[in-house]
Amino acid sequence: EVKLVESGGGSVQPGGSLNLSCSASGLSLNDYGIGWFRQTPGKKREGVSWVGRNGSGRNYADSVKGRFTIVEDYPNNRVHLHMNALEPEDTATYYCAAAFSPPGMVGLLTHEAAYTYWGQGTQVTVSL
Repeated sequence: EVKLVESGGGSVQPGGSLNLSCSASGLSLNDYGIGWFRQTPGKKREGVSWVGRNGSGRNYADSVKGRFTIVEDYPNNRVHLHMNALEPEDTATYYCAAAFSPPGMVGLLTHEAAYTYWGQGTQVTVSL
């Protein structure tokens, strides 16, 4: 059984940092393109960051560029999302997902339809 589990969410003040982790069982994350997405109630889920298969390229949504970093930890079958300079607008449930994708095709990973496996999400709240 394939399972993705997000962890590391929590509550922080604006300007703070959090490190999210996506752990996998039943598959090897380096064989997949990995994406982080987020969603708030009543809004469409949006992509945050993506890393290609075997770490072949990465990209970020404009809203998080320069503040978030996606980091592969393939020996431990994890992918992390380091989030700095958090803003109240970053408040959301964060999901990781795995997609079958050719190496380097990071552009494809921005589309939710590319993903086969999803985690259950972890809540991030940024407020005073």
